[in-house]
Amino acid sequence: MEPAAQRAVLEALMAEQGVSFAELSRVIGRNAAYLQQYVRRGSPRELAERDRALLARFFGVAEARLGGREAEGLAEIARLDVRASAGPGRMADDEAARRPGALSQALLRELGVRPAAASMIRVEGDSMEPTLSDGDEILVDRDRREVRGKGGIYVIRLDGALMVKRLRVALGGVEIVSDNPDWPVKVRALRDVEVIGRVAWLGRALL
Repeated sequence: MEPAAQRAVLEALMAEQGVSFAELSRVIGRNAAYLQQYVRRGSPRELAERDRALLARFFGVAEARLGGREAEGLAEIARLDVRASAGPGRMADDEAARRPGALSQALLRELGVRPAAASMIRVEGDSMEPTLSDGDEILVDRDRREVRGKGGIYVIRLDGALMVKRLRVALGGVEIVSDNPDWPVKVRALRDVEVIGRVAWLGRALL
C-alpha cells in the first residue's frame, strides 16, 4: 500500500470513531502533533511498526489496513456498535453502525459463514441464560434469515427493538423463546418479526 493511501485510511478511521490527532498520538506515546504531521505533511513517510500495531489494536483492525503485512488466516468482518438485548428489547435506530474486526478464515469456513455476511454483536441482559450471558459477543450470519424446522437462535427486530432470541416455527407464525424459563414464550406472525441473521458462534471471556 502506498504511503498516501495509508494516511488516507488512518484519517478515515479517525473520522469514523471521532478521535483527534492529539488523542491518537498519545495512544502511541508520541507528541500531540505527531500524527497530524504524518497525515497532513507526510512526515514521517511511513509509520513505525510499533506505532502501526498500536493503532491497529486501538481501532480493532488488521495491521494490513494501515500498510502492514497481510495477516495470514484472518478475515475482516463488521463489529456492530450496539447490543442485542436478551431481555425486553433494546431500541436501535441503526444496528449497522460498524467498526472493523477480524476472525479466523478457518473458523468462518468451518461455520459456513461468508465474511461479507458476518457481524459481531454484544448480548445484553439475562433472558437467554444459560446459553447466552450478558456481555457475550456473538457472530451473526446475515445470510441465514429463514426460520426452518427446529429453528435456532437469531438476532431480530421486533416492535422496533433489537434482541437475540430462539425462534421456532409455530402454527400461524413463529415462537419467540427465551432460554431463561423466567421469561414467557411469545407467538407472533412472521411478518411482524424482522430477522437480522442467525447466531453462528459465541465468543466469551472465561473468568
